[in-house]
Amino acid sequence: MFHWQATIMGPPDSPYTGGLFLITIHFPPDYPFKPPKVAFRTKVFHPNINSNGSICLDILKEQWSPALTISKVLLSICSLLTDPNPDDPLVPEIAHMYKTDRNKYETTARSWTQKYAMG
Repeated sequence: MFHWQATIMGPPDSPYTGGLFLITIHFPPDYPFKPPKVAFRTKVFHPNINSNGSICLDILKEQWSPALTISKVLLSICSLLTDPNPDDPLVPEIAHMYKTDRNKYETTARSWTQKYAMG
C-alpha cells in the first residue's frame, strides 16, 4: 500500500485562505479500482471534515471512478473548502452553524486556520 502526504493551500475567497493543510493519502492494493483513503492531518473547522480528519466527499466513496486522478481528488477537496455541503455533514453542529449563522462559522473557521494551519 502506498502512502503519500500532500499539502493543500486554503483557497482564496474562503475562511481557510492563507492556511496550509497537511493531508495523508493511503492507496489500497486494488487502487485505482477502489478509492484512496484521504484524511486531513491539520485540524480544520468544516461541516464535512471531522476531528479525526475524515472527509465526507462523494468521490472518495460511492462516486469514485478509476478515471479520477489524485490531482482531481485534491481539487475536489479544495472546492469542498470553498463550498461546504451542509446537507451531508460529518459534523452536524458545524453544518447547523453554517446554515444558521454564516458569520460565526466563517469567524471560527478563520480562527482555526490561523491557529492550526498557519504556524
